[in-house]
Amino acid sequence: MVWYVSALVYGVGGLVVTGIALLVAFQEKLVYVPVLPGLTKSYAFTPARLRLNYEDVWLTSSDGVRLHAWFIKLFPHCQGPTILFFQENAGNIAHRLEMMRIMLQQLQCNVFMLSYRGYGASDGFPSQHGITKDAQAALDHLCQRSDIDTSRIVVFGRSLGGAVGAVLTKNNPDKVAALILENTFTSILDMAGVLLPFLKWFIGGSCTNGPKLLNFLVRSPWSTIDVVGQGCKMKWCPRHICRCFMPRHLLVIISVSLWNFLLACIWILGWLVVITTGEQFSSSLDSPLLNKRKTDHQKLKIILGRSD
Repeated sequence: MVWYVSALVYGVGGLVVTGIALLVAFQEKLVYVPVLPGLTKSYAFTPARLRLNYEDVWLTSSDGVRLHAWFIKLFPHCQGPTILFFQENAGNIAHRLEMMRIMLQQLQCNVFMLSYRGYGASDGFPSQHGITKDAQAALDHLCQRSDIDTSRIVVFGRSLGGAVGAVLTKNNPDKVAALILENTFTSILDMAGVLLPFLKWFIGGSCTNGPKLLNFLVRSPWSTIDVVGQGCKMKWCPRHICRCFMPRHLLVIISVSLWNFLLACIWILGWLVVITTGEQFSSSLDSPLLNKRKTDHQKLKIILGRSD
């Protein structure tokens, strides 16, 4: 009987260890999905199919990976804002063209669509470290262009792209005019427990209460909540909450951002009180009563001087 129990314990333990080892080894396959099931990695169509004026842009990231992007202009000399778009996880930028067409028409803007490494026509394999470099290469390219207003570059990230955009904005606060997040998450650490519930006992972020023993093994944590906590200019667009992403993730991110905004308001209000009080004190120095007292004091000094 003891032998059977020992064998069962060792067997279950072995399966758990093997399962976790496989998850760690192939975690990029779970986090990044460049190709949708049943489709190819290449673009199904280009912006020309939607009658959009576009330019094929080829970039090289700081670690030498060749990247592809589409720069779509509303019209040749459009000087409106330029949106740097970072897509969701699955598929490539061709699957987002219809939404970009609507954005061009409604916002009168330009759109720069980047294919992360390993996605679309870009080389390499996706990872957090690599995609962060890809985003930086895209922003640097836009800042060097002479045919757009570089002071009006707006970063727009959806889901995974929201995490990418938040990191890019934190690293380049002077180059990004604003950050728009749509349906993003607090962190991949939190999402691990949502997609694979048994992992919440080993991996977790701000929205989980587990022991978080294996957090150090996650190579792509994408902790958006930490980036937002450091303060970014954002516009909230919770238009759709994707079933994969828990609404409370968005609520946690919004609460952190609002708390930072509240602290900033309190700080500004404090300075306004100090300035107002100072002005009132200065004006009181010029009051008629005080001037009369100054005049009486000067007369008294003259009288005392004569008596001496």
